[in-house]
Amino acid sequence: MVEDRLTDGRRIAQLLASEIDGRDDDELAHLSVANVDRDVEPTVDGAQAYDVVLEGTDEMVNGQPLATVFVHPDRIHLEFERGRDAAVEAAANRTLMVRPKATTPPKTLVFLESGAAVKRGVGVVQAATRAVREPGREDA
Repeated sequence: MVEDRLTDGRRIAQLLASEIDGRDDDELAHLSVANVDRDVEPTVDGAQAYDVVLEGTDEMVNGQPLATVFVHPDRIHLEFERGRDAAVEAAANRTLMVRPKATTPPKTLVFLESGAAVKRGVGVVQAATRAVREPGREDA
């Protein structure tokens, strides 16, 4: 049994990127990792590591950021620009910390505090992707 818990922000971000880029099924097939900062240094406030971008034939979707990933020393957070309501619901259902960000336009932050949380985070990304891709469901 593994007793060590992965809480290195850079490594958590790498695991999430691998999950997004490494799967061709379901909603993840419509996503890519872009604008990667391979030399990102974690900060307390979170340093921008990469964007999660929607791909597809729909002009309203293709190439648009779904979320941006920020790296902290001991966790990451995803800043959802689109599919925010779905991200909030999915994160709450997966017991992940989530909070709104009062900006214009508004954003939703979802925190992944360990390597084990990455699978649950993938579920949040999938839910937000479904919301954006299904007509009439997107909240952004």
